[in-house]
Amino acid sequence: MHSPDLEQLNAQFGIRDFVTFVAGPGGLPMVELHGAHSRALVSVQGGQIVRFQPHGAAPLLWVSRLSSYAAGRSIRGGIPVCWPWFAQHPSDPSKPFHGFVRSRMWQVRGTCVIDDTVQLRLGIADDEATRAIWPHAFDLELLATAGPALLAELVARNTGSQPYTAGGALHSYFQVSDVEHVSIYGLDGTEYIDKVASGAHMRQVGALTIAGEVDRIYLDSTATCTIDDPQLSRRIQVGKANSHTTVVWNPGAEKARAMADCADDEYRDFVCVETANAVDDVYVLAPGGEQRLSLTITLAERYSA
Repeated sequence: MHSPDLEQLNAQFGIRDFVTFVAGPGGLPMVELHGAHSRALVSVQGGQIVRFQPHGAAPLLWVSRLSSYAAGRSIRGGIPVCWPWFAQHPSDPSKPFHGFVRSRMWQVRGTCVIDDTVQLRLGIADDEATRAIWPHAFDLELLATAGPALLAELVARNTGSQPYTAGGALHSYFQVSDVEHVSIYGLDGTEYIDKVASGAHMRQVGALTIAGEVDRIYLDSTATCTIDDPQLSRRIQVGKANSHTTVVWNPGAEKARAMADCADDEYRDFVCVETANAVDDVYVLAPGGEQRLSLTITLAERYSA
């Protein structure tokens, strides 16, 4: 997998004081975005945002200290891009979990500074290797904008002559003080599929709190979610557009012990609240068609000391 030249990237796309291309862990090319209100770090491999930090605040995204920073491997944490399907392929479980774009090298397509925000545009298109997995022509872009909030927008385009069905997710991992001491608001009354309970359909009552493994797909869910974390004295708002599915996931202690890229105790440090197109929320892209999926992350409120 070809890794882009950092010197060339800085010459072509770097913006002094705002955008810098650096070698990250394992030599993976990373993009540092420095804005008036926040900073972010994005891996060119996978089109994966791995850090978002408003100035004067702790990071909002979580990354495992055991993450594998290697060619062809997704980083455990941040915001992996799942596409063109979410979780297991609908008909062929031998195909890559969460699709194939999160472990491939993307291309840098543009950078800019707009008012008080800094934006990076990454893209990936079909090639012989992707068509061997999924026989469709596509162009996929990630727009990452660091400002007072983080905006991540995934833009899928059908560049072929036949329609196809696609889905996916922006699989965001949020840093928390202790997953058992946070509450997630915005899902009250929403039906969900409980994958821990063999796919049973249930309905959320009140705020979601977590004790043990959680793997839920909330259906017909368009609302902004709020992660309330009293121990960190903060609330994180997770807004979205063009998504009717919200996924909440934490592996719990037992599954975390089986994950090579997650330390045994790290399951307590994060919760995933994901912006998804999954189950009945997948979409059909006609030739020349376009679909946008967007996620907005905001440090909404800080408690007084």
